Amino acid sequence: MLKVTHKDLIAAALAEVETLDIDDAVALLDRDDTVFVDIRDPRELEREGKVPGAVHAPRGMLEFWVDPTSPYYKDVFGTDAKFVFYCQSGWRSALATKAVQDMGLANVTHIGEGFRGWKDAGAPTEDVAPRS
Repeated sequence: MLKVTHKDLIAAALAEVETLDIDDAVALLDRDDTVFVDIRDPRELEREGKVPGAVHAPRGMLEFWVDPTSPYYKDVFGTDAKFVFYCQSGWRSALATKAVQDMGLANVTHIGEGFRGWKDAGAPTEDVAPRS
């Protein structure tokens, strides 16, 4: 039997990270000092679309892309922006936000209702072209 379940991990992350509701997240959409980060699988983006202008950072690569000592580092994470992470339902983004917060990335938050909540609220989305 597991000592810690996924629900335990998510609850621990939620106790330590900032969670935005959809209205607060939408209010940040057009700000130059905010970067939305979609951590979903590429197939999810192709199927469902994404938040307009969001950076795609697959969950499996996120810590490598955030760490400036990694050969996979992405410059976007070296800015002073507010980072708004999201996944489909808010679970992966809670864990991801906690992980990058623990790594020292400042000004991070996540969308508690995920992309599903975003779409259900009628917030704007953009299509993602299929990979070739």
